[in-house]
Amino acid sequence: MAATRALPAGFGELEVLAVGTVLLMEALSGISLNGLTIFSFCKTPDLQTPINLLVLSLALADTGISLNALVAAVSSLLRRWPHGSEGCQVHGFQGFATALASICGSAAIAWGRYHHYCTRRQLAWDTAIPLVLFVWLSSAFWASLPLMGWGHYDYEPVGTCCTLDYSRGDRNFISFLFTMAFFNFLVPLFITHTSYRFMEQKFSRSGHLQVPALIAKTMPTVNAINYALHSEMVCRGTWQCLSPQKSKKDRTQ
Repeated sequence: MAATRALPAGFGELEVLAVGTVLLMEALSGISLNGLTIFSFCKTPDLQTPINLLVLSLALADTGISLNALVAAVSSLLRRWPHGSEGCQVHGFQGFATALASICGSAAIAWGRYHHYCTRRQLAWDTAIPLVLFVWLSSAFWASLPLMGWGHYDYEPVGTCCTLDYSRGDRNFISFLFTMAFFNFLVPLFITHTSYRFMEQKFSRSGHLQVPALIAKTMPTVNAINYALHSEMVCRGTWQCLSPQKSKKDRTQ
């Protein structure tokens, strides 16, 4: 692949500029919201719990996706890919690894909530830490396979960012795609659906139906809103960070 690419046929500068602007907005919003989650966790000891470690892991993954989108946004605004073929492979790996970590991290949070609400036992550190490590190591493993020849990273149609080359229809890529999709999409979807379904059944029997809707949690901004902004993770953490004297007074009472 060449070090730089001209605009592909069928795409004008206006279209590429529009893509870059949308990517830039998504990247900045994702980095801001998930950065607030990470900041709250790091600065607020009371929030440093095993279940919130899963939320932190998801926020880190979604921040990685947003950073990947930021690189793509800059390239789109430049109207070319300036990082060469090796940069394309790195960009594809980083984006795919963090996307898989986000999907599996959402499933881990669903299981963690099921464990907390349905077993009435707090999630332990010796469970949460190996679970987070598994999410990241598994995601890095699957994302590295295209670099080793099973699957392939290449430019997206606009030519200003890189991802899996879904246009390939050979046996190599098809076998990778279906195997990867089973372990990284269907299995996490099953875990997420089953966990929330059991929670719904339990709360229905108890008369306290407070289960969030099951939606596709793949966008960094959506994840930040669902898992952080609607919980004490950010609200309480930000308040304590902005009001250190009040927080100290509360702890001494």
